[in-house]
Amino acid sequence: MTSSHPLLCSLGLLFLVLLQGTSSNGASTIPAKIGKGYRLISIEESSDGGIVGHLQIKQKNSIYGPDIPLLQLYVKHETGDRLRVHITDAEKQRWEVPYNLLPRDQPPSLKQTIGRSRKNPITASEYSSSELIFSYIPDPFGFAVKRKSNGETLFNSSADESDPYGSFVFKDQYLEISTRLPKDASLYGLGENTQPHGIKLYPNDPYTLYTTDVSAINLNTDLYGSHPVYMDLRNVNGEASAHAVLLLNSNGMDVVYRRSSLTYKVIGGVFDFYFFPGPSPLDVVDQYTAFIGRPAPMPYWSFGFHQCRWGYHNLSVVEDVVENYKKAKIPLDVIWNDDDHMDGHKDFTLNQQNYPRAKLLPFLEKIHSRGMKYIVIIDPGIGVNSTYGVYQRGLANDVFIKYEGKPYLAQVWPGAVNFPDFLNPKTVEWWGDEVKRFHELVPVDGLWIDMNEASNFCSGLCTIPQGKKCPSVTGPGWECCLDCKNITKTRWDDPPYKINASGSQVPIGYKTIATSAVHYNGVLEYDAHSLYGFSQSIATHKALQGLQGKRPFILTRSTFVGSGHYAAHWTGDNKGTWDDLKYSISTMLNFGIFGVPMVGSDICGFYPAPTEELCNRWIEVGAFYPFSRDHANYYSPRQELYQWKSVAESARNALGMRYKLLPYLYTLSYEAHITGAPIARPLFFSFPNITKLYGLSTQFLLGSSLMVSPVLDKGNTEVSALFPPGTWYNLFDMTLAIVSEEPQYLTVPAPLHVINVHLYQGAIIPMQQGGLISKQARMTPFSLVVTFPAGATEGEAKGNLFLDEDELPDMKLGNGYSSYIEFYANAAEGAVKVWSEVQESKFALEKGWVIEKVTVLGLNAIGGAFTVEVDGNAVVDTSNVEISTTEHMFPEKLEGKNKKRSAMVEVKGLELPVGKKFAMSWKMGIKG
Repeated sequence: MTSSHPLLCSLGLLFLVLLQGTSSNGASTIPAKIGKGYRLISIEESSDGGIVGHLQIKQKNSIYGPDIPLLQLYVKHETGDRLRVHITDAEKQRWEVPYNLLPRDQPPSLKQTIGRSRKNPITASEYSSSELIFSYIPDPFGFAVKRKSNGETLFNSSADESDPYGSFVFKDQYLEISTRLPKDASLYGLGENTQPHGIKLYPNDPYTLYTTDVSAINLNTDLYGSHPVYMDLRNVNGEASAHAVLLLNSNGMDVVYRRSSLTYKVIGGVFDFYFFPGPSPLDVVDQYTAFIGRPAPMPYWSFGFHQCRWGYHNLSVVEDVVENYKKAKIPLDVIWNDDDHMDGHKDFTLNQQNYPRAKLLPFLEKIHSRGMKYIVIIDPGIGVNSTYGVYQRGLANDVFIKYEGKPYLAQVWPGAVNFPDFLNPKTVEWWGDEVKRFHELVPVDGLWIDMNEASNFCSGLCTIPQGKKCPSVTGPGWECCLDCKNITKTRWDDPPYKINASGSQVPIGYKTIATSAVHYNGVLEYDAHSLYGFSQSIATHKALQGLQGKRPFILTRSTFVGSGHYAAHWTGDNKGTWDDLKYSISTMLNFGIFGVPMVGSDICGFYPAPTEELCNRWIEVGAFYPFSRDHANYYSPRQELYQWKSVAESARNALGMRYKLLPYLYTLSYEAHITGAPIARPLFFSFPNITKLYGLSTQFLLGSSLMVSPVLDKGNTEVSALFPPGTWYNLFDMTLAIVSEEPQYLTVPAPLHVINVHLYQGAIIPMQQGGLISKQARMTPFSLVVTFPAGATEGEAKGNLFLDEDELPDMKLGNGYSSYIEFYANAAEGAVKVWSEVQESKFALEKGWVIEKVTVLGLNAIGGAFTVEVDGNAVVDTSNVEISTTEHMFPEKLEGKNKKRSAMVEVKGLELPVGKKFAMSWKMGIKG
């Protein structure tokens, strides 16, 4: 649910003005190059093994305010694969992302005396780790970061006369720094925005970072999250290498990407750069999430299907939805309420008329007994109401953001609200208590935190009007009805440099908290604005974890660097259009890079009504989002998946496969939690040397081997999909194979109810039999799918499986409530072997899980000598084992290229305990 205020004006023209550096920022002409930069006047080793230097301004100017004359430079290789470069005012503490929100090492304290004798002077201009080299030029100061293995420059802040940018600038409210880039580098990240050109950053598109309640239908606009990180993928002579650059800064910024360079224009804070050398894309995300926080462990049920709608007017409607899913035999794990359950839109309340507790509790008991879950929305704005206990306790604990000493007044759905200040430890305690109180009222299974950019229906300094109802009963609810006046009297409300906020340079306090409002310890909203949703996610995570010791599930709209450590994300208010279906893939893939792998878009679109065909195609894609949820607007017609017979069929097909893949998806979530690896990822993550894949935004991988190639255009009944070299097996019909000898587009059939999902050679994936609820599906027998190259006589394959008590807070081995199994397969010298290695077997054995089928794809058929061992002991009686062989079929145009025969071998009737290591083998050979 959102206020969905429209985009205010054309963003392209205004941003071109920004790019050209002319009149849009308060002066008649602003030169493209501001000032002459700084010179290095001293440098020495720091006590922690880094280096500390001082930089002095070369020539002062007043563009965007006075320069800060003396800066402190701090450089440290914090690990072998992480370099930090930190630049701040040498004489005065400046705002930084709070160290308690994003834990990291503190730089050395500021040096108050400059020019004293140096204990450890440095004469070398290079500073190396095992992976990266930091080097600098003293006058004008510039620094470069190079890859040690080959000397490749990853970042270079020095400017030549011919460059469209100058030396770096450091003023109180304007910081600018640039880097040169190879023209053929592929960049990803810098979100959150909806990118019409796909996942790759596009030269001269605007990239503005400032958390904003602007609907995701708006292109190239600062949206709900701020992620000032990019990944740079380069390919030299067919060899790819990737690295990432994070500017850890929460202030608003424009990032100007010109293909051959990139410039940051930031309105406050410090330069706090972190460099991650990769060299593979997976390495980059591993290194990045090791620093910002590994993705949060997710409960197993969260990988089931979710249904929501703003406008489930009463409990009986919700009950009908649940029963209709069951009747339609469409899987459903979680039912959601938008704010319909609330009393007057107020947080932590129940509407006793439409959602009476006496009826809600039996309903929850009923769905909980089935294994289903219930989640509701919570907005940050707390209604100003003298009879509202949540508000009164908040006032008593002094938890609200202030303006001139009083709680800052805004308007959201309840009407007049105050915003909790989650930077205040007392607020975190109060919030935890309110969550606890609400959970005692309604035993919800997770929380959905929305509108936390923060969104405000008004702007400026407001008061509650006398003599009129606010909000009115008849209006849409998001029109401002407070009495408000603009606040422009401070430089925080009207900074000298105007970022391209909302795509049109609106004031940065527009439809949010006034930027001169004050948080705990005097922190300005101007600095902390983009941290609001992040700080609320942390407080909500702490609150939920403290309830029953269960693993929290939180869905948040606003995110920042590190949000994935606490919460999942959905991509906000999209439209039921074919374009929005396409955009959802790029946004999902970006959030995997941002360390937020549990992500998805509103399936079938938030508004307006989707067509029946579009909803068919959207559930086919959405069934493979990591977070899979249908959600719709109050004013849209109903769009649950059972509303159309054709959509119900597509849903049963696509979600049916998702539920069979739940053990695979859950294992990917474990890998995400321990290494940061995205669940959904671009194809270049597995095939980084193939440049054709660098901009591919219409297909994606789940894990390293499962490729989803959806229909994304109206009327299409086939898909032109790019197949990297190797063998790909159709997951819905494993007798169908495609062998691609080079990266090539191939046309594959895709009738209305068909989604193309292909499994790559060299993989072993665990599956189960599926079901309508994940709890039931989880207890069905396992099967393994093993893939070799088609027609191969030699090959290897591997895979893994993580199992645990999924509601425990930690997702780890060694606690007695988890098991980890690695699967291997090998074909050589005429024989095939499939086997497992088990860590922590106890949990899997207690649950009684068994493998009943193994399907091996790509090899010649079984020739005989079939044997099975469990824990090293031969299984003598294999009378229940059935072995069948089916030859593979290939597309006609590829038939001639496949001289070797290839088969699907199914071994059924097995009873292999998942918790015990097994080995099976047979001889290859063609029967008949």
